[in-house]
Amino acid sequence: MKGGRIDKPRSIRPRIRARLTSVDDVARLAVGFLARRDRTVAQVQQFLISHGVSSLLVKQTIRRLSDLRYLNDPAYAQGWVERRLVTRPMGPVRIKAELQAQGITETVADRVIADAFREVSEERMARRALNARQRHGGRLTLAQSVRLLRQRGFDEETIDHIVLEGRISDEGMDA
Repeated sequence: MKGGRIDKPRSIRPRIRARLTSVDDVARLAVGFLARRDRTVAQVQQFLISHGVSSLLVKQTIRRLSDLRYLNDPAYAQGWVERRLVTRPMGPVRIKAELQAQGITETVADRVIADAFREVSEERMARRALNARQRHGGRLTLAQSVRLLRQRGFDEETIDHIVLEGRISDEGMDA
């Protein structure tokens, strides 16, 4: 115990590493990691490497888990994007950055984003983002609206269109 906190025993990791000598052993470890929630190939690779698994065993295990459909980056990305657009509307640029930060390749991210925005327009998502923000924090100024939409990854054309439309409707109400 150091400074009021209990340290984890250091002997656990060496025992785990000693057991990770076959694809079956590594696969069991990876499946336990996947049991908590879906993960990307990159996340599982990083987890296995952090547990001292050799790169050859990592590759073999990833191949086996992919064959068994425990790992499927396109399906992971599609589900993630669908949930994200419902809970926190954002534009394609931000979604792509977040997917890539999770280890999704650019081509998979582009394909999934294109599919998602075929069903719902970027402009509609931008309006949802502004409406959600305004419900929680009152009315936004023009500059705040632009900043929010840029932070959420909407393109400049969409932002210009929404802002111009908002200014026209505001001016129309005052007259």
